[in-house]
Parts: sequence; C-alpha cells; structure tokens
Amino acid sequence: MPLFDLPLDQLRQYRPDRDEPADFDAFWSATLAEQSGPLDVITRPEPAPFAGMTVHDVEFAGFDGHRIRGWWLRPEVSRGRPACVLHFPGYNGGRGYPHQWLGYASLGVSVLVMDVRGQGGGSDSPGSTGDPGASDNAEVPGFLTRGIEDRDRFYLRRVYVDAYRFVDVARELVGAEAEVVLAAGSQGGGIGLAVAGLRSDLALALLDVPSFALFRRATEICGVGSRAEIARYLSGQRGRIDQVFATLAYFDTVNLAARASTEADFSVGLMDQVCPPSTVFAAYHHYAGPKDIAVWPYNGHEGGGAEQYARHLARVAAFLDA
Repeated sequence: MPLFDLPLDQLRQYRPDRDEPADFDAFWSATLAEQSGPLDVITRPEPAPFAGMTVHDVEFAGFDGHRIRGWWLRPEVSRGRPACVLHFPGYNGGRGYPHQWLGYASLGVSVLVMDVRGQGGGSDSPGSTGDPGASDNAEVPGFLTRGIEDRDRFYLRRVYVDAYRFVDVARELVGAEAEVVLAAGSQGGGIGLAVAGLRSDLALALLDVPSFALFRRATEICGVGSRAEIARYLSGQRGRIDQVFATLAYFDTVNLAARASTEADFSVGLMDQVCPPSTVFAAYHHYAGPKDIAVWPYNGHEGGGAEQYARHLARVAAFLDA
C-alpha cells in the first residue's frame, strides 16, 4: 500500500479554497429550526454481564421524528466531572453490541452510541435503525447516493440532524450540565466534525481519519469506500456532475470545520485510500477551533489503531480528572 497522495510537507500546508454555497448558513439554520421538535427519548434496561455498569437501549426522535436507536452505557460510579462520550459508527457499521463500546465506559464516564440510520446490514456491528422513506431495516452500502441531487433529500442531511439531536439526548440522560466529548473515526469522524461545526456547546472532539471532506477530490482519487459510490454514480449520470457537487457542498466537512470552535484532536494515515490524507488535512487546516493532528506515515485507514485509541483514552481520563 504505497503513498498515493501529496507528500507530507505539502499536506502540512494544504488549505484549498472552500467550495461553499452563499446560503450555506441559512440552509443549516433553517434545517435545524425545522428539526427542533421533542426528542421523545425512551430508554429500556438491557441485561449485561459487566460489573459496575448498566446498559440501556435508547430510542429518540431524529430527523422528521424518525426513531433512531442507540446504546447508553452508564458506570455506577462516575469519575471526575459530569461528562459523557458520544460515538458515531464508521461506514456500514451500526450500534453493534454493548461490549464493543466498553473502552471509555471503563474510565467511569457514560457512553452513548448512535445508530447511523439504515446502516449495519452487512456488518459485525449490526444496526437496528432503518432510514424511513428508503428502508425500514439496516442495509448494505450505497447510502451516499440517496437523494444526492437534492440538498433537502440527501441522506447526510438526515444523518447530521440525527447526530446534532443526539447531543441533546445525551444531556437529557446524563444531566444538563454534562460536558460532551465526541469520539469517532472515519464516517463517525465526519459526522462528529459536522456536529462540531453546527454546535458550540461541546467540550472535546476526537476525530480519527474523518470522512466527508473535499468530496470532489475524494471521488477523483479514492477507489474504495463511500466516496467511490459517488464516483460510480457519476460514471452513469454523466450530465449530473455539477448538480451532485452542488448538493455535496452543503455537507462537506471542510465547510463545517470552518465554523467549529470545539477543541479537537485529529488523526490521519498517509496511506489511507478511503479518507485520503489531503482531504483530512484540508478539514484540519480549515478547522476554526483549537486543534492538533497525529500523523501515521505508514498506515492506511486504520490510522494509529490501538495506539491512537490508547492516546484518546488517556486524553479523556485527564479531561475527566481536570
């Protein structure tokens, strides 16, 4: 798996111009105002073999009131300041099983995991949430071409709103004063980056190899992953290229990063062909809040793997104890 993108010295300076619609802020303000109905949170206790921890199945009203599922892992003894860690799964992953999310919970902090609508049909981390209007069940990819020629019907509009509202779900469950930490990678990192750009009330964002940045460049150099779906779509819809990228501009995490204020830790793999390093660095350089980035020169989409995860655990532990 060779290096295929820009060399590191150029990546450290790579800050391309943003392709941002003139009504970008108006679009998102109207979307969030329209999607501000009751959360209607329901929790159900789930049997779990974990010592000192309870598990709840969670449901809430996401975009258009659609029921979104998740997990809530709650330690019986909390550590340090009131806080919770939010996870958004990677592409084609659902909320999976509670034991897959024990890492941060073992620190003594509540963990909430959101199903990404429609995903997890062909994964070892299965999903339990459909995408109403498309399917009532979890499916397998092609999600990123759903409604791709219409910003109001595009799939990521629903996902970003679900995730935005999930922050409010966390505070309803853990406490209004709880500080919210986002910890996610790949698609989850892209969703987390979008939430950081849409909200100003987060404590920390841990964003590994984040997706959904520089859609056009990603489709041009990615051969795998979610952006390759868009390239395949355009190979058959030759006359719709401009319309597709006009839609995607409203969901590009480079544009959302420019509005973020939350402190963030990024990571990137220089051999990553799913989330190419130039797209990650573009989001990083445009990110408006305090930030740092870990660079893994000989890694692909796994990035720093277990070593990066250990860094994040230590980071959250220090945050809780501060």
